[in-house]
Amino acid sequence: MTTPASAAFAELRDLVVASPTSYHAAEAVAAQLTAEGFTRLDERDEWKLAAGGYVVVRDGAVIAWVVPERDAASAPVTIIGAHTDSPGFRLKPTAQTARQGWQTLNVEVYGGPLLNSWLDRDLRVGARLVLDDARVVLAATESAVARIPQLAVHLDRGVNSEGLKLDRQQHTHPIVGLESAPQLVDVLAASAGVDAGTVVAMDAFVVDAQAPELIGLEGNLVASGRLDNLVSVHAGLRALLAARGAESRIPMLAAFDHEEVGSASRSGAAGPFLADVLARIRASLGADLETVQRANAASWNISSDVGHAVHPNYASHHDDDTRPWAGKGPILKINADQRYTTDALGEQLWRAAAARVDVPVQEFVSRNSIPSGSTIGPITSTRLGIRTLDVGIPILSMHSARELAALDDIVSLERVLTDLLAG
Repeated sequence: MTTPASAAFAELRDLVVASPTSYHAAEAVAAQLTAEGFTRLDERDEWKLAAGGYVVVRDGAVIAWVVPERDAASAPVTIIGAHTDSPGFRLKPTAQTARQGWQTLNVEVYGGPLLNSWLDRDLRVGARLVLDDARVVLAATESAVARIPQLAVHLDRGVNSEGLKLDRQQHTHPIVGLESAPQLVDVLAASAGVDAGTVVAMDAFVVDAQAPELIGLEGNLVASGRLDNLVSVHAGLRALLAARGAESRIPMLAAFDHEEVGSASRSGAAGPFLADVLARIRASLGADLETVQRANAASWNISSDVGHAVHPNYASHHDDDTRPWAGKGPILKINADQRYTTDALGEQLWRAAAARVDVPVQEFVSRNSIPSGSTIGPITSTRLGIRTLDVGIPILSMHSARELAALDDIVSLERVLTDLLAG
């Protein structure tokens, strides 16, 4: 029997499998929305908006929204902010080299992955290919083609007593075959149905090839690559689809690229994408500056990203009194230095929505001796001046090739976000 939890997992699994890169994730979201009746817009065209759903893609970022039937020009916007990228490895311009009888890939470290978690894992490759006629196509290997092999313990006798030491340059080359193996670009081009000779450049990433799975004695734990932060993209997408009947607000999903490397790009949260889209929406709906400013003052941005569940083997790394448990509900992320943006007003908004849908609430703060991470929340709040709060679900193994979360938290996050977008 299909349950809301099993359906949520199946949809999340499909999104993760379809999204080896941020470019694939943005296109996957756009494809789901257009299949549901949303209109896809091109930034190069004039926008003439009426009531209904819309989606626009900029590289690896996607923004979608619903224009209400009435008072759209002055309607506040409720934004769910997320990001499409994940830590890992990006291929260098010279993507492939023969070494000691093996064909290997040359990679740059992207973001802050747990390097050891990528060893001895089956890996696939996803890419955005740019052709000589300036067309862009997405490509990905269907299954695993690469592996970063760990040095045998016989050749590193101190590895278990002294710890594993990885050189980011020397020890992270994925093997893709023996010396006679084909070139990766040929394989990617074939997967996209184009001639490899027409490929002039590519943005390619190595990713975990294993599909998400339900594990645990009760089958209620989600083990998956790229939960950070496709889990929030998925929840935001489902919430937006459920909120299409909102009357008093403009519900929106804004999923950015490059969060893991600072967000400073044309498709990142520090770039102009969201501000551009909001300005064009208001202009198309005929709003003047006074109307825009009043609507922004009544708007909200909910930055959704994963946070740290208390780790049973490393409990001393967490705050003494505030310890989120997996399976006990989404988290409010709070930080005195504004690494997260949640304040008391944001907390009230979240708690009220959670109470309406009977979802428990937990808080997350970092231990004073361990610096906090950050999110797109402070960036979008600073750029737009729209009140923002930071939320998410608690997970283990953050930035690992494969992360771990409770299925109940994923379902609960979607429920609260849906309530907030419905207005």
